[in-house]
Amino acid sequence: MPFFAVTRERGPAWDPERPLREQDGWDQHAAFMDGLVEEGFIELGGPLGDGSHRFLLAIDADSEDQLRERLAEDPWTPAEVLRIASVEPWEILLR
Repeated sequence: MPFFAVTRERGPAWDPERPLREQDGWDQHAAFMDGLVEEGFIELGGPLGDGSHRFLLAIDADSEDQLRERLAEDPWTPAEVLRIASVEPWEILLR
């Protein structure tokens, strides 16, 4: 399986007055993402910088289409709290 570096950014429903863990639907989002980690779909993930704008995921998926379909199931995707900013294939040489 190839790896992908996926950058997500805050969407229009992100409340800039509230920190990450206080956004609407945090518990559902966190549970969903934890499930993807348990499955081995997400290898690494977390906020970049101060955690208020961008988030990086290392994803082990068969294809970009597959990862987009899986991330579409994140409760924060249809709620427009987060959206995909970029997807790039990633050849990991160091582990």
